Amino acid sequence: MIQIKTTSDCDRNLPDGIVIHQKLHTGGKPYSCDQCGKTCTTSRGLKTHQRVHTGEKPYSCDQCGKTFTTSCGLKTHQRVHTGEKPYSCEQCEKTFAQSGHLKNHQRVHTGEKPHCCVQCGKMFTTSWGLKTHQHVHTGEKPHWCEHCGKTFNTASELKIHHRVHTGEKPYSCDQCGKTFAQSSQLKNHQRVHTGEKPHCCEHCGKTFTTSCSLKNHQRVHTGEKPYWCEQCGKTFTTSSELKNHQRVHTGEKPYSCKQCGKTFTQSGHLKNHQRVHTGEKPYSCKQCGKTFTQSGNLKHHQRVHTGEKPYSCDQCEKAFIHYRYLKRHKSIHTASLKKIK
Repeated sequence: MIQIKTTSDCDRNLPDGIVIHQKLHTGGKPYSCDQCGKTCTTSRGLKTHQRVHTGEKPYSCDQCGKTFTTSCGLKTHQRVHTGEKPYSCEQCEKTFAQSGHLKNHQRVHTGEKPHCCVQCGKMFTTSWGLKTHQHVHTGEKPHWCEHCGKTFNTASELKIHHRVHTGEKPYSCDQCGKTFAQSSQLKNHQRVHTGEKPHCCEHCGKTFTTSCSLKNHQRVHTGEKPYWCEQCGKTFTTSSELKNHQRVHTGEKPYSCKQCGKTFTQSGHLKNHQRVHTGEKPYSCKQCGKTFTQSGNLKHHQRVHTGEKPYSCDQCEKAFIHYRYLKRHKSIHTASLKKIK
């Protein structure tokens, strides 16, 4: 007959293994790893730990062949195949495959961020979130692409990058069928359909679909142009503007019209050109109904109604709707000067 004993600390009833259990209360860890010095409560725990050094993974998944150092690790992995998520959040009912994932998730509700960066004081809900953040300070990028050698902070960033090489686009828009490499790209795209623009400029109130678009726009107010051309020194607000500009120097025109073969430096220029063939004029004047192939042409036309003349001659102060009209006008002054001479 098994004799049952009770600990004074937790009143938990245990058989003769009570001595092992009591070490949880006393902190006793008599078993030490001769390779790294780590101590363990039980000999079994030490044996499991030593597999870190030996690389032994005796537990194998019969569905995919993946191996694990512990039976617990295998059991948790098998939920990938079964879809089992036994751990549920009491507040929002979201379910998880691992208790640790549930614990991390619960901090969304509590606001708890127990992991602190000693260098900048930033707080994180998970230890791996902190570890990833610390790469900002160390400059470490431990995950590298075997195709192009580019390095990344996290394995998930590398996984997303791999799709550049594979062409994989697993995220699909259920409204138009367009596919994307990242879930965030799909989310931003869906705002085209919903019209949602959640990012607002505090200077002028203009709204944008993405935080990146807002950041680029804010440079209009700050005057910041962080991207510069090494060949001519011209500066730009966005990297894409710089890339387009560099084609002036290289002569590259990667966008080609399938109907007439004409080539362009920018995809937007090709799109505008294609309207010559289709006859499409998507930009319409609200005041007179006149339609245009380009938004810029509409903007110029609207000055007929507003009377705005933003281009002014510095010699006689005459103003014009279009810059080209100003340029033509200036030739009058140039010709007059030549006659005087």
